[in-house]
Amino acid sequence: MPRIRAAVHLLALALAPLAGAEGPAPASLQDVGPLSRGLIDLAGRVRPSVVEIAATGYAVAEGSALISRQQSTGSGVIVDPDGYVVTNAHVVEGAVRIRVTLPGPPSEPASLRSVLKPRGRTLTAQLVGLDRETDVAVLKLPESGLAALSFGNSEALRQGQLVMAFGSPLGLDSSVSLGIVSAVARQLKPDDRMIYIQTDASINPGNSGGPLVDGDGKIVGINSMILTQSGGSEGLGFAAPSNIVRRVVEQLRASGRVHRGQIGARAQTITPLLAAGLGLSQSWGVLLSDVKPDGPAAKAGLAIGDLVVSLDGKPMENARQFDVNLYRRTTGETLSIEVLREQRKWLVRVDVAERPDDADRLAEMVNPENNVVRGLGILGLDLDDRVAALLPALRAKAGVVVAMAAAGAGGSDPLRAGDVIYSLNGEPVPGLDKLRLLIAALKPGGPVVLQVERSSELRYLAFEWGE
Repeated sequence: MPRIRAAVHLLALALAPLAGAEGPAPASLQDVGPLSRGLIDLAGRVRPSVVEIAATGYAVAEGSALISRQQSTGSGVIVDPDGYVVTNAHVVEGAVRIRVTLPGPPSEPASLRSVLKPRGRTLTAQLVGLDRETDVAVLKLPESGLAALSFGNSEALRQGQLVMAFGSPLGLDSSVSLGIVSAVARQLKPDDRMIYIQTDASINPGNSGGPLVDGDGKIVGINSMILTQSGGSEGLGFAAPSNIVRRVVEQLRASGRVHRGQIGARAQTITPLLAAGLGLSQSWGVLLSDVKPDGPAAKAGLAIGDLVVSLDGKPMENARQFDVNLYRRTTGETLSIEVLREQRKWLVRVDVAERPDDADRLAEMVNPENNVVRGLGILGLDLDDRVAALLPALRAKAGVVVAMAAAGAGGSDPLRAGDVIYSLNGEPVPGLDKLRLLIAALKPGGPVVLQVERSSELRYLAFEWGE
């Protein structure tokens, strides 16, 4: 909003006397009035699109090998008047019932001036799909004509820019906090392709899934997590960038899942030592250290040792930048990659192929009430063609696939998502019903030996029942 941006200078003038006597001449606190009015106006426009979410379902109980019924709360934002809501995946993961509370009426008779506003209606929502990798989920409400916010351009954000975080921290609905963008592309793990917007706007438990908006009221991020030692906000909040969220939402709405792209090549940042040892022409930039045979990159003519100059016209300075830009691309897109080889530049067009699925996708297929294997501490799926398509080639066509496992499920070598159980104490396990029957016959302290296929290898997991 131009009025907000213009008022930032006035705020600086008003606060300048606090820095010392040599600053600009003191300004009246009235000078910050335009900023305050702008923030009030912005909050009023955003609030009707922010919802409170309560989910009931099953989750792994912390510190135990049990899967228990749990409740979680969070926030969300309406992104389509037809009732589509975006939130965090961790807010609704494993939910069997999702309730969404709309904000109270945006307007009321002039005679009613109480600061205590009535709560809005509560609706039952349907889960359209979720993506654990970006921690994004899409819900559908059974109503249309709702107030919705649009996505902004997160790549246009700049360090120090004012932003506002909306949501229901600790169950306090319709809360808003003001802060700045602390960093525009924060990578929380060295090898993680996912990046976050870091902000000092106050974010607490319950804010998860709420929008981070810019001065124009556009969604520039979805509040996802905090780093804290106290359990509360310490000025280290992180939001998934809107440009990534938008693509995820589009795919979840279209097919209920995300089709991630890859080109079959590994990028590595060039260091002076690497350049000296390989005799490279430059000591910075991006080197292709691996190009998989028959992958999209190899088919396009890229080779190990190529120096990546640019990706779709954007200069590439390091491997992290290359990976992050590739992460945003989806199956079917075509990239223009400029490389340097033998002192010559080549412009290569590479088709983006779908990244192989991982075991985390199995958890999206379970209904906790139907898939719980009590005592063993897992959510399981009968092995069929649909489930097998998400796994490497298997040794058998019948068994139970572990979609989610509690900590310690299976003894000292615990079961993991993606494991396939073929037998229990030598008895074949063709499906969930048989596995439950065999478990029901076990005696405390007796042996349990599971034959499991993991990462294309067979193994036995042995432990005492009830240990």
